[in-house]
Amino acid sequence: MSVQKSTVIFAWILLLPAVLYVLAIVAYPLVDTFILSFTDASLRKTTNWVGWINYEKIFNERFAEVIFRTFIWTFFSVALKMVIGTFGACMLNAAVPGRSLFRLLTMPPWIVPMAIGIFMWGWMYNGQFGMISGMLQRFGLVDGPVAFLAYGSTAFWATIITDVWIGVPLVTIYFLAAIQSIPKDLYEAAWTDGAGRWYRFRRITLPLMVPAIITMSMLSLIATFNSFDIIWILTQGGPSGETTTMIIDTYQTAIGSKKYGEGAARAVLICIFLSLFCFAYFRVTRRLNPEKRA
Repeated sequence: MSVQKSTVIFAWILLLPAVLYVLAIVAYPLVDTFILSFTDASLRKTTNWVGWINYEKIFNERFAEVIFRTFIWTFFSVALKMVIGTFGACMLNAAVPGRSLFRLLTMPPWIVPMAIGIFMWGWMYNGQFGMISGMLQRFGLVDGPVAFLAYGSTAFWATIITDVWIGVPLVTIYFLAAIQSIPKDLYEAAWTDGAGRWYRFRRITLPLMVPAIITMSMLSLIATFNSFDIIWILTQGGPSGETTTMIIDTYQTAIGSKKYGEGAARAVLICIFLSLFCFAYFRVTRRLNPEKRA
């Protein structure tokens, strides 16, 4: 046996535990869910093969609204995180007194257990004793209590605000690290030439942050698209389904209604969307990296 062949075999032996782990934890559930999506699996003992019927059921007007709502919810949530995170990172990078304390204060929304943070927001959204409704009444902006989670339009934006509050700290710290990795010589040269802060931000900071922004946008997009806890704890998809996203609808179908086959079809559709997002991400990063294109 040649040295090169033995090296390859030894490398595969080292990779074997990781390969088995991926097959058991990732590949098997994906394949099993895909097969399940072609059956009428439920609480009944017998499971029959039904073909594409489950997929035909989800492509109706109601589910089209769910898909559209999911994309809108994800878009606004991710966009706000990126904008606020970029602004926050620039502020935390500024040479101001107490900068370390401000950096520390950005972390509680991310450190606090998610369920506790969501329940806190649910309390603030309450129309009878919630802080937000009380402040609006005190300043004369509304005539009476406002139950934000009782109306579709306000509940939708309430869930977005909660998701942004939870996700912004991580985005801010990530962008702060990206800003601090930019060579200081570029700023000093621009400052010497008389460039103002806005010009330096547009011509130096923002262009050099593009790889970090793209990466964090992708990670945030996947996490937000799959976000379940926030909507479920606050509204459970209500009122009248106005905050029902694809992941909520999948849960309600598979677990709530015990229609495992139809739920699996919805899960496969979510996986397809996320795969397309990842494919687009790799295409963009490949274009931004000339070495990989070569």
